Formats: sequence, C-alpha cells, structure tokens
Amino acid sequence: MFWIFAAGLTAIVAYAILSPVWRARGRAEPAAAFDLRVYRDQLREVERDLDRGVIRADDADRLRVEIGRKVLDADRRLTQAAPTAAAGRPIVAGVVMAGLLAIAATLYLSEGVPGASDMPLQARLVAADAAYRDRPSQAEAEAAVPPRPQPDLSAVDPEYLDMVEQLRQAVARTPDDPQGLQLLSTHEMRLGNLPAARAAQERLVGIEGDNATAAQLMQLATLMIEAAGGVVTPEAESVLSGALAKDPDQPQARYLQGVLLIQNGRPDRAFPIWRRLLEEGPETAPWIPSIRAAIADLAWLAGDADYTPPALPGPDADALAAAEDMPLQDRQQMIEGMVAGLQQRLATEGGSPSEWARLVGALGVLERTEEARAILQEARTRFPQPDAVAPIEEAARAAGLDP
Repeated sequence: MFWIFAAGLTAIVAYAILSPVWRARGRAEPAAAFDLRVYRDQLREVERDLDRGVIRADDADRLRVEIGRKVLDADRRLTQAAPTAAAGRPIVAGVVMAGLLAIAATLYLSEGVPGASDMPLQARLVAADAAYRDRPSQAEAEAAVPPRPQPDLSAVDPEYLDMVEQLRQAVARTPDDPQGLQLLSTHEMRLGNLPAARAAQERLVGIEGDNATAAQLMQLATLMIEAAGGVVTPEAESVLSGALAKDPDQPQARYLQGVLLIQNGRPDRAFPIWRRLLEEGPETAPWIPSIRAAIADLAWLAGDADYTPPALPGPDADALAAAEDMPLQDRQQMIEGMVAGLQQRLATEGGSPSEWARLVGALGVLERTEEARAILQEARTRFPQPDAVAPIEEAARAAGLDP
C-alpha cells in the first residue's frame, strides 16, 4: 500500500511540474520571429513613405536592401531556433525531473528502511514489550560504559576532603552503622566518587532490609542507573519499584519510572507521569528542567498534540497577585524590588535553572532587555547542559530576546 501511494504521489507531482512545459512548447516564440515581424513592418513603412514622397527613390532602395538583409538573417535564425525551442525544453525538464527522482530514490535506499513493513499500534506495543524484556542486565550495561575519568578534586576545600576521609575510616571501623553509610554515600556522591557512593548505599539498603526507606531505595536506584550509563536495568527497576511501593508519590522515583518507559518505547505511559510531576513542581526540583525540555515531544508521541505545558512562574506569583490592587507606581516598585532580590540572590548564592529562567522572563517583562541578555549569557555559562538550560532559553524566547 505504501509503494502504491508513493508512486501515485510521485506521478502527480511530476505531472504538475512538467505539464506547463509541455503545454508551452507549441506557444513559445523565438526572438527571431518577433524580429522578422518588425523588419517586415519596416519594409511596408518604407513603401508608404515613398508613396507619400517623404523619402527619395534611391533612399528607399538603400533601405530595402538593408532591411532585406536583416529579414534574411532573422529567417535563418528562426529556422534554426524553432525546432530546438520546441523540443529542447521538454527534454531538459524531463532530464531534470528524472535526476531529482533518482536522487530521492538513492537517499531513501541509503537512509531509509525500504524493507520495513507496516507497524500498527499493536505491533509497536509488542516491539516495546520485547525491548523491555531484552534489556541488558546491570553487569552487562556497566561493562558497556566507557571507563570514567577520576573526579577533579583540585578545587575542593581541603578541610572537606579531610572530613570525608575521616568518615571513610569511621565506616571502615563500623561497617554496619546505617547513619555512617548514609553520610558516606551522600558525600562520595558529591565528590563524584560514584562507585564508592553506590557501594555504601548498597550496603546500607542491605542492612536496613525491609526497613529501607523510599528515599534510600531511590538513591540506590539512581546510582545504579548512573553506573549503567543511564539505562534503567531490570535490577535498577526492581529497586525503583521497591521505592514506589513504599511511597507511590516519591517524585524522583516517578521521574525515573518515566525514563524507564521512554527508553522502552512507551511514551503513552510516560507522559501522564511526567505531566503530573511538572504540574506538581516545584520549579526548583532538579528533574523539572529535563521534563520541561522533553514534555512537548513526549506529549506528541503520546497522542496529545494539543498539550500546553504550564507556564513558568514569575518572581513570586502570590505576591504579584496580591499587588494587583496597588497603584501602578507602587506595583512597579514592588516588582522591581522582587526582581532585584532574586537577581542579588542568584549572583551571590546561585540557584536552579528555573530561577534563572524566572529572572530572565521578569527582566523581559520590565523591558530591561540589555540586563536580560546579560543574565541569559551568564546562565548559559552556568548551565552548559542542554536539559538544564532549556527552560532558560524558553523564558528568553517568551521575553522576545534574540537567540
């Protein structure tokens, strides 16, 4: 069916392009034909001028000879050009069309999948289920990940490094202390020592057993997924399921559940999970930038092409709503103060991508365009990752800033 449709569509397009050329070949007039008519009119004009006595007979003879030479030359050019003009245009158009079709066919054969069969919804679900079952194990996924470089600790406070080293020694002396293991896992993760963080977290969960909290299980699942190069393996899914069984509303576990569904071809099931997370917020949550960057495409894949993500909040939505009854000047001063406070806090303490996005958007609303552009450039430097900078870029576009 696909090939019949493609062939029919190709034939219609080719006919639409070539038919004007074919229709025009009988009507096309070479330039020599126009010249010939002009010269013949000139000859008749010479005869009329001679009859009225405007010109002498010898001048008329000279003009007849000169125009006659031009008539012969135009007639010769017309004889040579007419067949070429009539036959050449359709031939050239046909060659160009054939070349374009050949290029299109070559691109499809090299880049497309000519032998792929139709894939209705049921077949897609079957394929997604097969991909889900055929996932690599944790060990296989970790083996496929390139070796990680050692974390650069040159900029870390030496006192903090000494504290972590003392913590390692304390855990080595009391390896079954849950509090020590939790602290060690957290601080190793902050230093980028993911294998050590995962080992401590696995031991903690093993010691806690059925008493392990949803947060502890979620952290272990996160470390396992990171070690597997981002793949949610069956072992990581099992830990993740345990976290959700203990706390179905645990947000980061729900986020990772959405990642699992996306990886295995089920955007229809991932979209409701991520949509609810985005609506619940808060905008400062670390998973929100990734969701905002992907939610529109995910909605389209899930069959909800009309979905519109919730707008980014302003500097303080509740305060702005309360200021609606203020005089215009007072309200403007209040907004200016809120923006200045946010700007000062981000400059001194930093903040999440969503907070930087709010600042860019607020400066755009206040028509402080140059400041907004400067903040945008600084935010791009602070958040080079595409997922993190996505909400900031979205706020910049909404504020009318140039890319």
